[in-house]
Amino acid sequence: MAERLATERIGSFSQTDTYFLCATGRLKLREMDGRGAELIAYSRPDQPGPKASDYHLVQIAQPQALKRALSAALGVRAVVRKRREVFLHHNVRIHLDQVERLGSFLEFEAVLDVADSDASGQHQVEKLLQAFSIVASDLIDKSYVDLIEA
Repeated sequence: MAERLATERIGSFSQTDTYFLCATGRLKLREMDGRGAELIAYSRPDQPGPKASDYHLVQIAQPQALKRALSAALGVRAVVRKRREVFLHHNVRIHLDQVERLGSFLEFEAVLDVADSDASGQHQVEKLLQAFSIVASDLIDKSYVDLIEA
């Protein structure tokens, strides 16, 4: 279904997300096989359905050194490993994730620029939910790190 609806196939790759303890939101170092690494600080509500996420992304040249420094300063909350296949449906990323210890997941991520409203992003995601026959009871209100900790 994702391939049929996609306007573009981005690719498939492995990701390791190391989550660090922090006072607010979430902080993770994402290492991607063959694609570099990035530090991601983000916050979003833990609720089912489409939701806005406020995030900051920093490209990292020395991920192992940064991981050691953040681990020493903050402590590691958890590590999430996954295989992710990414398709694009206009400005919505479709993630097909195989998460170690958790199983298979489907995630939609609408990437909005300043000209887009939250409502338009939510509408796009809702259309994809319908196309994939996903109902409200299928939705998960937690992130992978929360599910691993549970």
